[in-house]
Amino acid sequence: MINKIYRNYVSKKIFMMGTSHLLNIRPKYKKIKNINDLDYKIFSQNGEDGIIDYLLNRLKIFKPKFVEIGVGDYSECNTKFIFERTSAKGLIIDCLKNFKINVLKNIKLWRGDLNIVEKKIDSKNIISILKKNNFLKNIDLFSLDIDGIDYWVIEKLPRNFSKIAVLEYNSIYGPNLDITVPNVSNFDRSKYHYSHLCFGSSLKALVKIMKKKNFTFVGCDITRCNAFFVNNKYLKYIKLNIPDQNKLDIFTKSNIRESRNKIGKLSYKSGSERLKLIKNCTVFDLKNKKLKKIKDLFKFKKI
Repeated sequence: MINKIYRNYVSKKIFMMGTSHLLNIRPKYKKIKNINDLDYKIFSQNGEDGIIDYLLNRLKIFKPKFVEIGVGDYSECNTKFIFERTSAKGLIIDCLKNFKINVLKNIKLWRGDLNIVEKKIDSKNIISILKKNNFLKNIDLFSLDIDGIDYWVIEKLPRNFSKIAVLEYNSIYGPNLDITVPNVSNFDRSKYHYSHLCFGSSLKALVKIMKKKNFTFVGCDITRCNAFFVNNKYLKYIKLNIPDQNKLDIFTKSNIRESRNKIGKLSYKSGSERLKLIKNCTVFDLKNKKLKKIKDLFKFKKI
């Protein structure tokens, strides 16, 4: 009971401070050009809360309809603040055991219309699940972070599936390659390679597939984990400097050291050491439509 009271107290304080910050910075939104000037963490993992607030505000979306896939227990994710602040309508999905029970420990469900679905999402079921829950159309914010076959899930989505999209990518793959992990059933990054580092897609792969979906890449959070996209129908409302889609170097320079050793403990590898760990992993080369070893794609760097 004491832990629950303390957790609720801390959450309320974080919510209040976050709300105060956003209300103070919103008058400056018209002048901000650099997306990372907006980075601000409330309940998100990194600075996504601040960037999302900017995008929603500029598009004049004050009570968003959202979908977030990959939320854990909903204590640290991209839509919790939106739900708490606006009493929004949303759908959250995760394969965490006892998902709903764990989520309800961190929110008051009566605050809004939140659908909670316990399911492992893949390219085969994404459309049917969105349809079943009436979230295939009129989505304002779509967030995807499943540490795996994210690219193949996105590929199945229709054009213009949302106004704003927040998508995880793997910065270790660098700025130039158009690659993703294979579309493996029940993909688990910890099982695919003990380091946990071979997962997801390159940023370039996301930028290209999202262009086909009628979205423009507008930048990433400072930690270089999540990429932000705006539907081209609404791009005119965004005053940010739009990155050159062919120059993604600055968005793949990440210092996060989340590598694991063979017994599952953090090993804190950095720089090219991370790539060396996964050099024998197989990825799908989207340009040539072939499975390849990472070491063959990066052999010019002598991994």
